[in-house]
Amino acid sequence: MAASTHTVTNQAPPLVGYDVYTSDRALTEAVERHVAPGLLDEAREELSELGRSAGSAQAQEWGTQANENPPKLRTHDRYGNRIDEVDFHPAWHRLLGHGVTSGLTNAWGRPGGHVRRAAGFLVWTQAEPGHGCPLSMTHAAVPALRTDPALAAEWEPKLTSQIYQEDLRPAADKPGVLFGMGMTEKQGGSDVRANTTRAEPVGGDGEYLLTGHKWFCSAPMSDGFLVLAQAAEGLTCFLVPRILADGTRNVFRIQRLKDKLGNRSNASSEVEFDGTWARRVGDEGRGVRTIIEMVAATRLDCVLGSAALMRQSVAQAVHHSVYRSTFGGPLIDKPLMRNVLADLALESEAATALGLRLAAAYDADTEEERAFLRLAVPAAKYWVTKRCTPTVAESLECLGGNGYVEESGMPRLLRESPLNSIWEGSGNVQALDLLRALQREPQALNAFLQEVGRARGADHRLDAAIKNLLTELADLDGIEARGRRLAERIALVLQGSLLVRWAPPEVSDAFCASRLGGDWGTAFGTLPHTLDLASVVERARAEV
Repeated sequence: MAASTHTVTNQAPPLVGYDVYTSDRALTEAVERHVAPGLLDEAREELSELGRSAGSAQAQEWGTQANENPPKLRTHDRYGNRIDEVDFHPAWHRLLGHGVTSGLTNAWGRPGGHVRRAAGFLVWTQAEPGHGCPLSMTHAAVPALRTDPALAAEWEPKLTSQIYQEDLRPAADKPGVLFGMGMTEKQGGSDVRANTTRAEPVGGDGEYLLTGHKWFCSAPMSDGFLVLAQAAEGLTCFLVPRILADGTRNVFRIQRLKDKLGNRSNASSEVEFDGTWARRVGDEGRGVRTIIEMVAATRLDCVLGSAALMRQSVAQAVHHSVYRSTFGGPLIDKPLMRNVLADLALESEAATALGLRLAAAYDADTEEERAFLRLAVPAAKYWVTKRCTPTVAESLECLGGNGYVEESGMPRLLRESPLNSIWEGSGNVQALDLLRALQREPQALNAFLQEVGRARGADHRLDAAIKNLLTELADLDGIEARGRRLAERIALVLQGSLLVRWAPPEVSDAFCASRLGGDWGTAFGTLPHTLDLASVVERARAEV
């Protein structure tokens, strides 16, 4: 009976065996415009190779295995010695190792490095997002360490190395290392100035002993960590190596691993310091200023990580709709479904365009671009990460009951989707940071206005949105209570200006009509029906 009744029909084939990079038109076009012509061939080749790996059955299986077998903490060995090690499934090491060897910790100092690395990060983390944390932290540690030339000379070559070695040993004996970060404590959270971890100097060469705790310490299996602690002159940044130069273990007591909503493959921990040896990074009392460059870089990765989740979820939704027939025809041809898919595709493309534009600003590294980043990064971090969860949830719904089943991979994307909005400063922290930039750094607003001004006159809805934004910025009464609104409007105006300049007309028209023109409902799938939605959806399709 089973053989005669259990015939599988009208099910979409798995989205596997494709090039995640070349099938993403928004991403490939962003790379084409932001990478110098002389570097394009090399960038295309490396990103396509990474894209084929990310879309392979092998990488998808690694992602499944790494999440079904989360990390385990071993505080002691069999003899009772304290070891504080975290064990990962081999699939985790394969994913992380591939990311390292593909250059995802090596953007600083190589031509076009930030755009190429951002595109690669967006591609590779679609296979599995959890291991993006140590990739991001390692990449972002470089600018913080550069405040101390001696430390930078010692550690930067290993941080930017494309050799992955998982075992714990002195950094001097390893060709490449990974970094984590510990800022927040139980009593303070984002208010790091409330930290109580103490730092006592033990020598004249910037050596200290730390005593205290960290409520969230990222990537605890790493070789080194940047942490904040209170020294005599105030909050200071320190480098804590996992293994000391003589091969002994630093005091780094992992109390437990966090049991998180998503991000199951990655280890986040609580740690205790008790006479933990550390090196000062930067001057005493300048800890926030020292570590802020690391935070800014990881915030950009939050934007890219959310863009990756959006892209993968939308690609799955469109793929399903191409192959699924319902009510007499392909699902993708149904006007209402087409509207939903087009709306999702707009959100994904706008996130990708913005993320790559920020990476290009890092590559340019001019005074104007640094000022632009000061305002654009918190705005993008606020808005793109906020839009990630509804985008993924709606994409899941496009698959119906199939999307609610773990085997589809969509629940894992949904559990991951709120993460980037919380990590590296939640929504209110980003909005307040944006307000500080507006109030204290007028050059940041000028750089932003010059950027969006490049698209003025091309779309009347964008022009009106810029005008309305300037009106809001002229009124500073109650500005903190309006912080989220300002962050949202700044991000949307910036996304609109980028799409008007660079996206096909059907994409920019739909974005401006909905996000800027006000012709948009509260749920996805409420775009004006007169738009060319079929072209928007076709552009978002991942070709196998």
